[in-house]
Amino acid sequence: MKTKDLREKSVEELTALLDEQQLNQFRLRMAKATGQLGKSHEVQVARKAVARIKTLLTEKQGNGQ
Repeated sequence: MKTKDLREKSVEELTALLDEQQLNQFRLRMAKATGQLGKSHEVQVARKAVARIKTLLTEKQGNGQ
């Protein structure tokens, strides 16, 4: 998901999306650890998505929005 799209979401929506992405990241890490993950780059993509969401949450909470 692009940052532009994420900026339009509320804090509640971002928090829900963060939970979803963290669960996805966990599943990908477990699949990689057991050798069941064919596309290992997906772990990095998920990690960056989590970081992007956390950054936007920090920005929104810092500005008092």
